[in-house]
Order: sequence, then C-alpha cells, then structure tokens
Amino acid sequence: MAQEVRGVIAPGKDEPVRVETIVVPDPGPGEAVVKIQACGVCHTDLHYKQGGINDEFPFLLGHEAAGVVESVGAGVTDVAPGDFVILNWRAVCGNCRACLRGRPWYCFNTHNAQQKMTLTDGTELSPALGIGAFAEKTLVAAGQCTKVDPSVAPQVAGLLGCGVMAGIGAALNTGNVGRGDTVAVIGCGGVGDAAIAGASLAGAAKVIAVDIDDRKLETARSMGATHTVNSRSTDPVDAIRELTGGFGADVVIEAVGRPETYRQAFYARDLAGTVVLVGVPTPEMKLELPLLDVFGRGGSLKSSWYGDCLPSRDFPMLIDLHLQGRLDLGAFVTETIELTDVEKAFERMHHGDVLRSVVVL
Repeated sequence: MAQEVRGVIAPGKDEPVRVETIVVPDPGPGEAVVKIQACGVCHTDLHYKQGGINDEFPFLLGHEAAGVVESVGAGVTDVAPGDFVILNWRAVCGNCRACLRGRPWYCFNTHNAQQKMTLTDGTELSPALGIGAFAEKTLVAAGQCTKVDPSVAPQVAGLLGCGVMAGIGAALNTGNVGRGDTVAVIGCGGVGDAAIAGASLAGAAKVIAVDIDDRKLETARSMGATHTVNSRSTDPVDAIRELTGGFGADVVIEAVGRPETYRQAFYARDLAGTVVLVGVPTPEMKLELPLLDVFGRGGSLKSSWYGDCLPSRDFPMLIDLHLQGRLDLGAFVTETIELTDVEKAFERMHHGDVLRSVVVL
C-alpha cells in the first residue's frame, strides 16, 4: 500500500525549497523502500534547485543518505527488511561491457527505481540522482542499497553516499596515491577535504591544500593537510613546486571544476604525474592547453566519477576504518538539521560556512 511521507521538493528553478507530502509506492520488482535516518546537504542538490542539472522539475531533493530497508520487491536478494544501508547513485548492472570487463565502477548502465514517487495530486517527482532522500522514506532500486555495519551513526554513514566517497575515491582509486607520494588538492570544500583525508590515509608524505578561504585551509589541516596555500594571495603552481623541491606534486586533485583551477593542477604536477578532476564543471566551460605541453609532460589526466568507487567494496571498508578510529568521518559533519532547515543550509553552504549540514530524521 502506498505511503504518504514528508519530503523536500524544489518546485522550480531557483525557487525556495519546501516540505510537501510525498506519495511513496510499494516496491516493485528489483526495488526497495528505505526509511531515511540521515541525509547530507550536498552541492549537487543545490545544482538541481538552480536548474543546473536539468529542468525536470519538481525535484525530490537529497541523495547522500543512510537508513533502514523497510520493504523490498520481487527478486531482491542482496538486501532485506531491517538492513542498515547507505544509498548510492550508481547501482551497477553486472552485464554491460564495463562490468563484464571486471570494471563495474565504470558501469555504463546504472539503474534507478522504475516507479515514480509523486505529490498527493499525482504530479510525478524527479528524485535527485535517482534517490530523493530529503524524505522520511524513499523508493530506490535495490542495487542502490549497500549494507554496512549498523553500529555506525547514520549522519556519518550517509556522507559516503556522495561527497566524501567522491573525494576519498579520487585519491585512493583514481589517483592511486601511494606511500611517500606528494599530493596537492585544489579546492577544500567537502570533496576536497575528503581527498585530503584519503591521501593521508594512503600514506602520502606531503599533502598540500589550496584554497582562497583561510577558514577552509584551517579545516584542511585538521583533515590531514601538511601544508596550505591561499591562492588568492600566492600563485599555487609556484607554491606547490617550492614545496616539492621544484618538481611539482605526484598527484594533483582538482576539486573545484573550473578551467583556471584545472590549468593550475596541470602545471603543478611533476613530470609523468597525475591530474585528477573530481570537481564538476558546468556545460559551457571550455579548456585550452598547449598540446605540446600535454605530450611533453606525460603522465595521466583523469576524471573521477564518484571516486571510481564500487559501493559494495568501498562503503563497508571505509565504515570499518571509521569504527576503528582510522578515518574520522564525523569531522565532516558541521551541523545536524531538520527537513524544514534545508533552504537555510543551502545558504550557509553557498557562503562557505559549513562543511556538511546533515538532515536527521
């Protein structure tokens, strides 16, 4: 039987979000209904609200979430009612050419629930990243549910559903940061700080944080940065080279998503070094680099999708590291809020006042 719950929707481009009654259908084949316990306020949700993703309004916002499976549809075997799960927005298919080549983190056929959640008047909702978790309950594809140790706090676990996993994965999976490497991270928001934590976890000898906000640089130090550079007053390429013996960093992670910061990342890496783009650019952005420099500097220029993570592998591992005291996921939570506070949380995020606001239900 369909259920009515509260959820946060974005009714139109740049309009304030509001709490509405959402109709959640019973799960169909391959689907699950999850009772949400916590959901982080991610910049991607703000992009949806601003019309930066697409124009399929109204959106049911929220995607960085953890909760408990309430019910499952026919054919679901990987999760069961009562399981504590983190939601992910890349449910791998297992059958596409990437999955069959043993690279499921590149899955080209990820899927979401087939049924639509609606408003009470029947208006269909577009769930953010196929999840829509600023709600008391949501309907997802069962493959979007990843079981983890239920002893972890939901407001901490849910962060792996997007931003923290994207940053940690950019360092560990895409950048392949290893012991003794030098790493620079440009942009010290939630994703950048997670990349710093990931580089530190991997054993990097030197982790250089770059940002224009001294508050963010201070936080970056607490996440594992060994050096900081304020690029508003200092050329970051020169500073990174000076801190690495004149050579540049082995791995530079660009967590802003702008052409000018990508150029900085490109020239701040060592010969044969790696650039990882994890910041998300907008459609109109263009990049121009001398092709001879691309050839002559060698190395790798990579983009990182969701930290190139495999949720079934990475989520439980990172939760275990957190519970062992080796990865402080709680440091990313600036404040906990209610559903009615999401609009104010967007404002605080826009002004750089928070690392993560987390809705707790």
